[in-house]
Amino acid sequence: MVDENSTTTRLLTLLNVSATKAGKKKWEPYVPADKLNKRKSVRLVENESPVVKIPQDARMIDAGQAQEIAPKEEEADDTKDPYEQHFGNNSVHLGEAARLSVDKRAWNSQKSSRGRLGSTYEFTPEGCDPGPSSSRGDAILDRLKKPLHSKKNVPKDQSDLQNDLLSVLSTHRDLYLSSSSWENKKSTREAISLHLFNHITKKRRRVLKNNERISNATKAGNEPPEDVQDQGFTRPSVLILLPFRSSALAWFNALTTHTPSPEYQIENYTRFTSEYGLPSGAIDKLATAEPGTYPQDHVETFKGNVDDNFRVGIKLTRKSVKAFTEFYGCDIIIASPLGLRQSIQKEKNADYLSSIEMLVMDQLEALAMQNWDHVKFVLDHLNKLPKESHDTDFSRTKPWYLDGHSEYLRQSILLSAYETPETRQLYNASLKNVAGKIRTDKRWSPIEVPAGIDQNFVRFECGNPKDEADKRFNYFTTQLLPIVLKSAVQSSNTVIFVPSYFDFVRVHNHFRKLRVSFTVLSEYSTNQEISRGRQAFFAGQKSFLIVTERFHFYKRYKIRGIRNIIFYGPPDHPQFYSEYLSYPFLDDGVESSDITCRVLYSKYDWFRLERIAGTEEAIELTKSL
Repeated sequence: MVDENSTTTRLLTLLNVSATKAGKKKWEPYVPADKLNKRKSVRLVENESPVVKIPQDARMIDAGQAQEIAPKEEEADDTKDPYEQHFGNNSVHLGEAARLSVDKRAWNSQKSSRGRLGSTYEFTPEGCDPGPSSSRGDAILDRLKKPLHSKKNVPKDQSDLQNDLLSVLSTHRDLYLSSSSWENKKSTREAISLHLFNHITKKRRRVLKNNERISNATKAGNEPPEDVQDQGFTRPSVLILLPFRSSALAWFNALTTHTPSPEYQIENYTRFTSEYGLPSGAIDKLATAEPGTYPQDHVETFKGNVDDNFRVGIKLTRKSVKAFTEFYGCDIIIASPLGLRQSIQKEKNADYLSSIEMLVMDQLEALAMQNWDHVKFVLDHLNKLPKESHDTDFSRTKPWYLDGHSEYLRQSILLSAYETPETRQLYNASLKNVAGKIRTDKRWSPIEVPAGIDQNFVRFECGNPKDEADKRFNYFTTQLLPIVLKSAVQSSNTVIFVPSYFDFVRVHNHFRKLRVSFTVLSEYSTNQEISRGRQAFFAGQKSFLIVTERFHFYKRYKIRGIRNIIFYGPPDHPQFYSEYLSYPFLDDGVESSDITCRVLYSKYDWFRLERIAGTEEAIELTKSL
């Protein structure tokens, strides 16, 4: 729950610091300027009270766009616009009862169906009416959606998916697509980027209209209107977190599909493709390989530039999209968690994240395979009161920003190929949107594996998730491994697949104490170590091979010489399970009866188990004894 006293104290400190930086005098009455967005130095006059002044709109609007006003045909009743209802000065969703319910995690839930999105669970704060669960139409400005609707040869299922997405997103509820497929990825990105573009356009339009109202009042000799709060503390309002530069390039291209030439000018596009694509002349072996050479998910994840340290600002105006804009002058920040964390730690503040109204996190399954602490670090710095004023015109700042309530209105959009405990915890604990939140639900079928292999699911009991790692290790070392070592067949040609690197270190250290030959492959293994380890295991020089899931995620090597497979825990990615069960057949003369498979699990492995055994079978496997 937001500490009101702490928020007030920090806000007053920010205002005082801002005033001190300006000087030790009081505000001078407003004098109209030639350009509404021209930066003005603040001169202070003694014994004068502050009045509303035109904003420092170099922060919000380009000089060339200062005199622009919203087209008349788009000036319908703004009070009924979903944007104004949710993000306006007096949000219809932001009440004390809603905030209290969110802080207590008191949600009403119901199961529903959303067309191409499939089955969903929908959550709303207890005791609150969040309004319609879907919007008539998509609430997108007509001129913005023309490029999308003008596309030809779009499959009907993809078009329907985009329409269903936009209908849900227009309610400004959080959305978690928990089983996003690669086949739908492009359509999904285009729909979400259009929603983001629409949000920024409406925000800019509101600022321009209020600029015009202030200007007209001043010219008429009247007091400036008081209801002109239309901004946050800083300009960036959209944050897109991604794992790789290739992902950033895909999102940038999705965004620019809605800004076609000649209506829009894309500035620094060549530089963007150069820095976020592959170097000139480089050959992408994944993208150019024959179909079937590599698994599709591996190709889609790792083709292109896979650098995971990046951040870039994108500025949108009515006629242009400009990449590589400094953060305090941009509308969209596209970054990796690592890149953003390094920026925050270097600058010792995250003020440019104080006014994020839209958060998109794509490829959560890849982010989970990187360092999840970076994700948590970034989320912990969202929607906090800034440490510095950054030329903020507080007379134009929305009241719920000043109250420290912006996190309750932020719309978050999460995309993942599958769920993990980390992503579900993020959804449960970090998404506080008082409008509600929606999570898609999937019933998984059993993963296909080679016929005839005996799969033995070995359960260990654990009553507390905090004890799960210790209980698993204890069962493995005292119950499962001794049986394997006593068997002449199973004590050789055995792979131990370990999902967690921390568990891998523990198992590795335990094997060092045993009188058995083994080798290891992890994400930190060098190419020489990988080659030497694979060859030694295949030749029978090493009886055991201990492998981490991250190693397989990044490298996807086919391992030969396997006859026995022990999964220390079910893998996050279900395809990894079927791949390892197929690797023994790379060797000639291997029969299904020659292969053994054991999967060690507890009830806390539900998400992983469901994707491997199927939802129905997972229910049986995790039933209380």
